[in-house]
Amino acid sequence: MNKSLTRSMGFWLLLVVSLATTAVGAWLISGQIGTMTTTLLDGTATGVEVYVGQSLVVVGAGVLAAGIVGILLTLTLVAARSLVPAPAPAVVEAIDWTVEAEETPAPVATTPSADTTPATEDVVHEDEVTRDDAPATDANPDGSPSLTR
Repeated sequence: MNKSLTRSMGFWLLLVVSLATTAVGAWLISGQIGTMTTTLLDGTATGVEVYVGQSLVVVGAGVLAAGIVGILLTLTLVAARSLVPAPAPAVVEAIDWTVEAEETPAPVATTPSADTTPATEDVVHEDEVTRDDAPATDANPDGSPSLTR
């Protein structure tokens, strides 16, 4: 995969969703803690504001934590991508369209004539060659037949 991390749609989606989740979690926490603090200090706090507010703070903390984990994951991806070496760009020469291409004919294979022999050929006579293709016999070297069980 030679795709740059900055051109990856998944990377940017993870970053944006993580930032939005962090912001929503922080907003939930700060809003509920602010409401609970003012109503408790005024003495006008009801059970709904106090007990439901605590639950919403816990939910906001979970959403905030998920956003922070997403941001840390994007930072991990950036660090891991920086460790992977980028492929070297291929150097391509520019084509000079003003110069006409020289056409070279394809080499023609020639067969040697029958009257020419190579100078360095080793000649092997038939009497120097040992042959292993003699027909096999069922007899042992001493002439006795082989026994099989």
